[in-house]
Amino acid sequence: MIEKINIYLISRWRKVVFALLSLIMYYVVSFFLHPDAYYWKFFFTQPLLDQIIDVTVSLLFCLIISRISIIINSKLNESLPWTEKTLQRAVIQTGLQILCIVLIIAFQVIVSFYVYDMDCENDPLCDFKGLWNWVSASIIIALIISAINTSNYFIESWKKTALDAAEHRLKAAENKRAAAEAELLALKLQIDPHFVFNNLSVLSELILVDQKLGYDYSENFSKVYRYLLVNSKKDIIKLADELKFLRSYIFLIQNRVGSGVSFEIAIDETAQNLYLPPLTLQFLIENALKHNKTIKSDPLKIKIYNSGTDTLVVENERIPIQSAVLSSGLGLSNIMGRYKLLTDRTPEIIKDSHTFKVIIPLIGYEDEDSNYRR
Repeated sequence: MIEKINIYLISRWRKVVFALLSLIMYYVVSFFLHPDAYYWKFFFTQPLLDQIIDVTVSLLFCLIISRISIIINSKLNESLPWTEKTLQRAVIQTGLQILCIVLIIAFQVIVSFYVYDMDCENDPLCDFKGLWNWVSASIIIALIISAINTSNYFIESWKKTALDAAEHRLKAAENKRAAAEAELLALKLQIDPHFVFNNLSVLSELILVDQKLGYDYSENFSKVYRYLLVNSKKDIIKLADELKFLRSYIFLIQNRVGSGVSFEIAIDETAQNLYLPPLTLQFLIENALKHNKTIKSDPLKIKIYNSGTDTLVVENERIPIQSAVLSSGLGLSNIMGRYKLLTDRTPEIIKDSHTFKVIIPLIGYEDEDSNYRR
């Protein structure tokens, strides 16, 4: 639904000016509809003070119908925008305006009869043609006001759409940049000699010791590379698919590091149907392994679990390496940047002397604009 648009008549002086213009239009329309009406003879023959009172009452009447027209238009913009059901909107808006005008005029006539003891022989309200002229002119004025507000609504909608489109194109360009950065990180991992040689070294040792385990290692190694090649360019991926990749990736880590690291994964099936940027979990695990010791006697514990249905937590103990490790920060900054482009929710980092925790928002498929997907 289109957001509520601020209509043109927002300041008091503009409302007053518009009411004055409505009064002028009211007299002009009334005169052209029925120039021989009794009202005009009555109006020009009455004393000046009565003429001023008459004009003041008419001004108040025009102010009321203009405000009612604006209120009806504003409320319907919220509940029944023109972009949804145009014909139904036009019928309802016109009907409500006519009904309100008829009720206001009826109320004024009743007040004139019973409060002021109106004399029908000398009052223009008793002239049926004059009364009908009054109603018709009021309806025409209300419809003109409605047309002005509706035109302003469409102009503001067009301007807002143009601004949104420009913002969308900017975000799309930024998203491509972030995706390219993630792809670059994945490619760097593929050609990282330490990563490749470590895995090949482990593979060669396993083949000599346990051919079955060596075969399983090579299978998981190929799954990791295949996942990096296929999914690194995507904006989002289902958590269930990311976890399948993660199992292969953890298999490589555990056979490379041994019992120096342990993983605990507990994620509900409901959460697994939500989405996150690809390689998010891998980047966070790499970050944990890079900055902490992996000792068999005191293994590094990494936990991955969901907190609620739409939040994922990656938590690891802090067992800092003695020598400081320089960090580019590309992994974490890339994750933060991609989330800013995909959703209003961004990851939260919580750390103390014992733990390092990253809270990852999970994205519903309907929450992410389809234009961001490739």
